[in-house]
Amino acid sequence: MSHQSLRVLDLTRPTPEENLALDEALLNEAESAADKVDPQKESRASDHELLRLWSPTSLAVILGRHSKVQEEVNLDYCQRQGIPILRRMSGGATVLIGPGCLMYSVLLSYDARPDLRELSVAHDFVLGRLASVISGATTCGTSDLVIGNRKFSGNALRCRRNYLLYHGTLLYEFPLEKIESALRMPPRAPDYRNGRSHKEFLANLSATQAEIRQALIAAFDADKIQESWPVHHVAKLVAERYAKRDWTYAR
Repeated sequence: MSHQSLRVLDLTRPTPEENLALDEALLNEAESAADKVDPQKESRASDHELLRLWSPTSLAVILGRHSKVQEEVNLDYCQRQGIPILRRMSGGATVLIGPGCLMYSVLLSYDARPDLRELSVAHDFVLGRLASVISGATTCGTSDLVIGNRKFSGNALRCRRNYLLYHGTLLYEFPLEKIESALRMPPRAPDYRNGRSHKEFLANLSATQAEIRQALIAAFDADKIQESWPVHHVAKLVAERYAKRDWTYAR
């Protein structure tokens, strides 16, 4: 499997809607570029491989693509606290994000890494790299990272024809009691959870945000800085999807 370096986009937009839309826009643009690759030229489908880092500035509940609001969210609490409820494009369970967690997204090319078409390989590849740079971390369940038996990172993915987007959150100074209040017990949970509440099951890393950022950059050899991003595509996705109640409450 290729070990080429990735570019890094360190960009947090002002709203959670924009941040969710940016992940999808990056995937869409990479797909479009891959479809247009001319084999006679030097450009490659893998040229859009990327590590994105961002830091939420306020609390927000983020539903998985197939999550049901009533089953996974304490609506009364979120409404009282003014916590917005949004839906992402990837699968997995509902999460609460905000200050004290670092978000990452990895865009990977099937052209460069064909083995990643097997989902178990994709999970092992990304989570294995993360675990290798975080002291004491191991993988657990389908897509969790833990220290001991306490989860500090949940992850999800979205597969397209040419690219895979793998993204997740890493807790480091997050108020875990907020998760207990905002989210119900998930309808599905890995065996190692053993029925534990959010507060008993989750944990913060004993590292600073800067240390975690550098660890992620090292994990993916992300040594090239990217500053451009699909501004207009993000605005379109926010207007047509992420800011719409119909999208969030579709299930």
